[in-house]
Amino acid sequence: MPEAELDVSSCLERVRRGDDEAARALFNHLYPLVRKIVRAYWPRQTSQEDLIQSVFVKIFSKLDQFAGQAPLEHWVSRIAVNLCLNQLQAERVRPELRWADLGEGEARALESLTATTEELEPAHNLAARELVEKLLARLSPADRLVITLLHLEGKSVEEVRQVTGWGASLIKVRAFRARHKMKKHLETLLAGDES
Repeated sequence: MPEAELDVSSCLERVRRGDDEAARALFNHLYPLVRKIVRAYWPRQTSQEDLIQSVFVKIFSKLDQFAGQAPLEHWVSRIAVNLCLNQLQAERVRPELRWADLGEGEARALESLTATTEELEPAHNLAARELVEKLLARLSPADRLVITLLHLEGKSVEEVRQVTGWGASLIKVRAFRARHKMKKHLETLLAGDES
């Protein structure tokens, strides 16, 4: 049986009045969105749940600041993205990616990608995704964000502007530079295989 659509505005009012059931309903409504954002921007799965909880703590502690001028999901997305970026910025740990760091499947997927222009074999899709995640992890948080939103999630520049608050020119320039950095990291990785 499909879940009934949540009346967000009445749910928000009930949460503001201290209704625990409404808070649970709001949490359940927003959890898939927050989880998707955290998974997209946070490379280490082991601490994703902690970060998701931090996002919800921030959402519920700042709920009185939500004015309702934009959809709740946009407001929540912005909080989640900013918290992920802040966490990544605080860590500033981007270890060098070497050929030896790749798993067997990732190495085969990379070899397939560079050897042919044909579609990647289905067996290598997961390994290719893991490789892309490793290349993304080498980027700054802002670069990773713009690549993920534009290229992995297929959002338009306008949609990225709404989520990040950045101007369209900044988004385009940042995306161009991030793609260039990823290409350089991949070239370095491939060059390491030959030595």
